[in-house]
Amino acid sequence: MVICVIPARFGSKRFPGKPLASETGKPLIQHVYEAAARAKRVDTVFVATDDDRIRRAVEAFGGRVVMTRPEHPCGTNRVAEAAAAFPQAEIIINFQGDEPELDPSLLDSVVEAMQKDPTIEAGTVAGPLMPDEVNDPNSVKVAMAVSGDALYFSRAPIPWARDGESDRHAPLLKHFGIYAYRAKALRDYAAMPVSPLEQTEKLEQLRWLENGRRMRVLVTDRRPAGIDTPRDYAAFVARYREAHRH
Repeated sequence: MVICVIPARFGSKRFPGKPLASETGKPLIQHVYEAAARAKRVDTVFVATDDDRIRRAVEAFGGRVVMTRPEHPCGTNRVAEAAAAFPQAEIIINFQGDEPELDPSLLDSVVEAMQKDPTIEAGTVAGPLMPDEVNDPNSVKVAMAVSGDALYFSRAPIPWARDGESDRHAPLLKHFGIYAYRAKALRDYAAMPVSPLEQTEKLEQLRWLENGRRMRVLVTDRRPAGIDTPRDYAAFVARYREAHRH
């Protein structure tokens, strides 16, 4: 069984109330939920939250929701608590609640890779980084090993081309908000204390790497536009309205 959990909290520092932003006529969390529900290899989708306003919004559009404790240090910890209610789940996807335009086939690709290769404990997705994102700390970068596993994630531009972009041999890749864990791996993650690199970069996936575990990175040429700030959301609303003009 494959489950997709969307962790959602109200108190984002960069964009308070983001899951409930509704200028498209739907709350943002509904856009994300509907994208996840279109994935063919996902059996169940639900939202994990500690906020009653988010719970009511999800239930209003017919979505499933699990209430969790408020004190989790990151979304993956919240996902781990919620996933405990589904002991039959073999793969658990943590789908960040700010990727409404992510192609559901990317979720399927991660699941397929893990189903084909039982040695992959955790997986994620990355794609092309645009020039205006290189120095943007909201655009998370990833450097990869030749095996396809992540070496490091950072808000800084990595890998750095010392002699200039004309001498770049490894691409700049942007990390997208999907994490897939096998059930035992997710339990292992939740049992790990918050790590120094995780605290420094404010990137939860670094806890996994810092504890010596591997995360496979699937590279795609598709580029979902994540929503980190009100400006990102305004751009999404404009794209949505243009696409749904009658």
